[in-house]
Amino acid sequence: MNIKIEQKIIKSAVLDKASQQQEAASEPPKAEVIHMHEKLARPESLHGITYKIKTPLSEHALYVTINDIVLNPGTEHEMRRPFEIFINSKNMEHFQWIIALTRILSAVFRKGGDVTFLVDEMHSVFDPQGGYFKKGGRYTPSIVAEIGDVIEQHMKTIGMIESTEPDQHQQEFLQAKRREYEDRQPSAPEPDDDYPASAILCKKCQTRAVVNLDNCMTCLSCGESKCG
Repeated sequence: MNIKIEQKIIKSAVLDKASQQQEAASEPPKAEVIHMHEKLARPESLHGITYKIKTPLSEHALYVTINDIVLNPGTEHEMRRPFEIFINSKNMEHFQWIIALTRILSAVFRKGGDVTFLVDEMHSVFDPQGGYFKKGGRYTPSIVAEIGDVIEQHMKTIGMIESTEPDQHQQEFLQAKRREYEDRQPSAPEPDDDYPASAILCKKCQTRAVVNLDNCMTCLSCGESKCG
């Protein structure tokens, strides 16, 4: 490729390796972005949140604590990632598998990368004795799945998972539809439900919140409708 020089050349120099190194040294150093990896040392203190799980399968509650590490603090690359998890309960029946679960989950957290797959894996664990409905009408297939719910909630809080909750407009629409349904067919919700007693289970959000509105089965929780 030919390049035409239209100005008079007054000085020339050969760019050698030493010149390139000197030029690179004169540039401001770029900040190294730290990502999560298994060799990352545990700081003296971590930010943590404790969640309470109360199931109808046990008299005693489970307390799930997730501690996070803050990477690249004070920079544009600052991020909060789960580092370790602890589960405590007075119920010793599940002691062994809970200890094993917390150690495996903590190891996966520290491994780094996309750890959000844990949520789907835990949601797919079913208790052979059957699941249960927790407060609000949400069906939970096992205790492990409910621990998965807690991890999902935590990951949404720290920005690892994008929230799929209905926006304000959708919530207002669902509330209006619910009031319309209750006015037509008043029935008290079940003691632990937030939805009418006649509601059935939604296959999308696993909440007992599907009712017949204008000859169309509609979920009052997530808005899923067979009529579009």
